[in-house]
Amino acid sequence: MALPETTTCQNNVGTATAVFTEYRDFIHMVICSQVRNKSHADDLFQDFFLSLVSKPIPQNVKNIKSYLYRAISNDIVDTRRQVERHKEKIKKYIERCDFSINKSEPENALIKDEQMNKMFDLIKGRLTSSQSQAITLRYVTNHTIEEVAEKMGVKRTSASRYICTGLRKIRQSFKFK
Repeated sequence: MALPETTTCQNNVGTATAVFTEYRDFIHMVICSQVRNKSHADDLFQDFFLSLVSKPIPQNVKNIKSYLYRAISNDIVDTRRQVERHKEKIKKYIERCDFSINKSEPENALIKDEQMNKMFDLIKGRLTSSQSQAITLRYVTNHTIEEVAEKMGVKRTSASRYICTGLRKIRQSFKFK
């Protein structure tokens, strides 16, 4: 025995098939007049069939072509809105998940990494070991001043002083102003 929902769905599919059989060319023409991309038009054509299955043409409609035109136009507008909302969600996701620090080519990243290592080697040669260690912990491994002090086994003020003095020496040595 068929369930009432199954019978209703079968009736709707039969009704939509009858409408598509009779008005196929009209439906296709309306869709193509509003959508330039052929693949999108084909997708909308198939989606419109499903739309008619889920919401059949009411019995009291006198001008079926007019109803179909309005229903197709509404479906196209809804599809465009869905696409725009989807694009906006993807854009927001990309903005939120944009963690990459290095936006350049991988080869450039390796070159920059090598240059950075050479720069720190030069810096280490001009600083005391405490200053060099504090600056490396702070700026290479991105530790907070508290973490630098803890790793070095000194007070926070001492770690801060090592960093400050080391940076001053670096500026003087490279004559940054």
